[in-house]
Amino acid sequence: MGQNTIISLADVRKIYIMGETEVHALRGVAFDIEQGELVSIMGPSGSGKSTCMNMIGCLDRPTSGDVAINGKLTAQMTEKELAHLRNETVGFVFQQYHLLTNMTVSENVMLPLRYQGISVPERKERAEAALRLVGLEDRLNHRPSELSGGQKQRVAIARATASRPKIILADEPTGALDSETGRNVMKLFREINKTGTTVVLITHDPGIGHSADRCINIFDGKISSDERTDKTLAAHLDEESLGKEACNV
Repeated sequence: MGQNTIISLADVRKIYIMGETEVHALRGVAFDIEQGELVSIMGPSGSGKSTCMNMIGCLDRPTSGDVAINGKLTAQMTEKELAHLRNETVGFVFQQYHLLTNMTVSENVMLPLRYQGISVPERKERAEAALRLVGLEDRLNHRPSELSGGQKQRVAIARATASRPKIILADEPTGALDSETGRNVMKLFREINKTGTTVVLITHDPGIGHSADRCINIFDGKISSDERTDKTLAAHLDEESLGKEACNV
């Protein structure tokens, strides 16, 4: 693990017990991600990519092997310690947005900051700055029901960045969007990454996966490839094929 390594998985195995059956979700997965990288973890349903996401997001612990997030090993942490590490280090973006319908856009973005003990004036300042970043400063007092799918995803990205995390972890972030909106969301992730934030995309879509600077392919709980993406191919995919598998909204 290098000095700038922000995410490290070493011989990680995860076994779930389903009745009398053992499900081996991860089978000796190992990779390091450096601070400031833009990486995709790609694979089909059931490949183990979601379990990888749970490890990186401090939502689960390995059965064996080591997971280190921001230099801290998660295996022996208490739930409270994991929650603290998660809240201070990781910002989450989900496919279905997970916005609270009874709150305004601004209140949704401020919510995680409350759990960090940040004062109300600073919460408001950070929320407004994050919404400016995603181009939604004119939607502060709108409800999620008044937004398009792309706008909801941008609110979710603003919520993730407002806490100033070291890692943005995005689970199928363009899966519910049309292709043009998906491209715009990916451009936004690139802009966030340029500020030094590590961005990890979890996806089954090759268009999304290969638009990252590095693509880790996982299949049947094992890493099948870990490659830097050809820049020409990435640019082509950014323009032509991002979100091809998504539904229109």
